[in-house]
Amino acid sequence: MRKAIILAGLLAASPAFADDDDDGLGMAGLLSGSNKVDLPEVILSVGEPLADAPWELKSGKYYEVEITADGSGEIGLSGSDFFRAIWVDEIVIEGLETRPYALHSIEFDDAGTMEIGFVAIKPGRYELRIPGSTGESQRIEIEIK
Repeated sequence: MRKAIILAGLLAASPAFADDDDDGLGMAGLLSGSNKVDLPEVILSVGEPLADAPWELKSGKYYEVEITADGSGEIGLSGSDFFRAIWVDEIVIEGLETRPYALHSIEFDDAGTMEIGFVAIKPGRYELRIPGSTGESQRIEIEIK
């Protein structure tokens, strides 16, 4: 019995069994602060562009984005393909946190701000768009690499 315990201890200490996958993320893994990236704020305003540039995201990275409506109209964002390609950690609205299973779209009836925290998962090209709009400036092009 004693030989088995000693052998198990030696095997566990050997380099072949060592945990060498230190990715620097810390105990929280993908949700660690060192893995978080803040995206540019999205301003929802009638007739104004949504973004200055496309988003280039990396699969496995945690992102936060603030989406603010100025109250100039009832306005929303849809992007079901994009929302299926991410894991939504939380949505914060006026200090209230919610952790939804999934999203299809969001809409603002009045002025306000929401923050969405998510992990990019599925590589591909996606978009968030103001529903019913046709203008190129009324969408955000997104690539997850």
